[in-house]
Amino acid sequence: MLTNTILLQDAPQTGSFSGIFMIIALIAIFYFFMIRPQQKRQKEIRKFREGLSVGDKVVTAGGIYGKIRDISETYFLIEIADGVRIRVDKGSVYPSATDANVAAQENNNANK
Repeated sequence: MLTNTILLQDAPQTGSFSGIFMIIALIAIFYFFMIRPQQKRQKEIRKFREGLSVGDKVVTAGGIYGKIRDISETYFLIEIADGVRIRVDKGSVYPSATDANVAAQENNNANK
């Protein structure tokens, strides 16, 4: 019984600090590679939605292409064909692929 007690007392106690360090390192990695880029993407989408105006081409989350005809507090009225208009929540509207490419090129030219 005495030998078991001596062996436990002689064991190094560095495991707790390295464990805490590993947890902190994992949280930091998770933040910089997952959370921060997602927040930047959401900020860009929010800025895009705030900058939309009548006549802009957009794509809905369901994949419907159209032009904005009216803007309200919570929705857009989008014309998808001649005389065919739908009401779409502001949260489900994204830039069309061609408009997004043009905007990205303009941003790159402005940053140079």
